[in-house]
Amino acid sequence: MTSAERMAALLSGRRPDRIPFNPFATGFCARIVGFEIAEMYSDPRKSFEAQLMTKEMYGFDANPVYAYASQGGWELGGEIQFPAGQFAQAPVISRCPIITIEDIEKLDIPDVSRAGAIPLMMEFARLQRDHGMAATVHCGTPFKLAVNAMDLSRMARLMLKEPAYAHKLLRKTTDFCIKVHSYWVEVFGADKILCMDGAPTEANQVISAKQFETFSLPYLVEVHEKVLAMGVKRFSTHVCGEQNLNLEHWQKVPMGDPGIMSFGHEVDLDKAKKMFGEKCIIAGNIEPAVVQSGTAKEVYELSKEVIMKGKDSPRGYIFMPGCELPPDAPPYNIYVMKKALEDFGSY
Repeated sequence: MTSAERMAALLSGRRPDRIPFNPFATGFCARIVGFEIAEMYSDPRKSFEAQLMTKEMYGFDANPVYAYASQGGWELGGEIQFPAGQFAQAPVISRCPIITIEDIEKLDIPDVSRAGAIPLMMEFARLQRDHGMAATVHCGTPFKLAVNAMDLSRMARLMLKEPAYAHKLLRKTTDFCIKVHSYWVEVFGADKILCMDGAPTEANQVISAKQFETFSLPYLVEVHEKVLAMGVKRFSTHVCGEQNLNLEHWQKVPMGDPGIMSFGHEVDLDKAKKMFGEKCIIAGNIEPAVVQSGTAKEVYELSKEVIMKGKDSPRGYIFMPGCELPPDAPPYNIYVMKKALEDFGSY
């Protein structure tokens, strides 16, 4: 099968010839082709080209995407700094738009067609469409947008001391998410887009399961329900980091038929299959630190272990790292990931 045929088979409920490979790679693609990492976020055409070239080189199955974890800060009126220097991997927020409760009161939902990186993502999505791919929209979760707009420490205090204002901010970020998805549906059509989100701020290293249930879950459910009601087929959601205590709540989030759920290495794939495998394609979750620092043999053996765990997931499985591929990962280690997939991933 070609990559397109392989992914189409998986999404339609048929068994592909082998497990698909999603590299979850952005900065790594820049390093491979000689671009600056900042260009992966500031220049949609270069980002798209770099990802296509890396896909060709390694035989990845997933298509290029535009996304970054700090969404919300720039989009809601703040500023970001594009990555610069040897160790910067992605954009970071340089000025939060929300400092005080009064800022929450004054916050208006911006024109989504102009907000922050949304115009860059739209340019990228048009390139996807022009190459016969689904146009992806990556908006993050309402909670992630709120944290990035306000800063984690301020949001943590707000949840504890002024929860009503936390909910007021989350109401606004939820409306923003829904408007972004509506914009994509209007431009491309509901059946031509893939909705993606990620939840790094919901990890239990950051908030408790009770806080997830209170401040993230209801708004996350609302976004997914309303977007799926627009006719969108599915969400692809990355459950980032240590979220074992949140998993029972994630079961309440509608994902589409089938949805795609990827997990950090902290969540065992056997548990993921048991809890989500009947409704969702499971994806993950080799530890990025091992890919970065491990030997080729260690990467190969860990890849084999992960592949064998995920291979029999009821709705299908996608092999990928548990979070973004480190930009400075040894290129040969990515090759042995692909080699392990070729050795053990066929059906």
